[in-house]
Amino acid sequence: MAASITSPCVGLCSTTLGDPVCRGCQRGDVEILDWFGLSGDEREARMAELDALRETVAGRFLQVVDAECLEAQLLRYRIRFRPEQPALSRAVELLRVGRTRIQNLSRYGLVPGEAALGLDVAELHARLSQALTEAAECRQAQQQAHSNRVSLVVPPEST
Repeated sequence: MAASITSPCVGLCSTTLGDPVCRGCQRGDVEILDWFGLSGDEREARMAELDALRETVAGRFLQVVDAECLEAQLLRYRIRFRPEQPALSRAVELLRVGRTRIQNLSRYGLVPGEAALGLDVAELHARLSQALTEAAECRQAQQQAHSNRVSLVVPPEST
């Protein structure tokens, strides 16, 4: 029996709508297509990059004050997360799923950060999603620039 392949996919792929970067998982369209061709170590490294991106961006909007409470709520509402996934990355998923139902962030182990003060949860999610998309687009541009530099350095095959 084959082992399952971990993916950051959250079932909200906006690349099918023409976005170059998915609003759900923050991967670029090429990265999504290549995902299953990556080695396990490469996938783990990419997952860590995506978690770090989410932590950095979400940290401007949210603070986790009770990680156990957050995890209990994720389990209660059957929101998928990985055991090694950082709490702020998990919080992004909670807001995506519960943005129209959550009234009080503290019941989920969260408090708003400076960039979220005075926002209701739906607006907080909208601003966080926009910031994540912008950061993911920047990440994709950096990856493309890096791969372009690498391809310039690799000598052509001799015939």
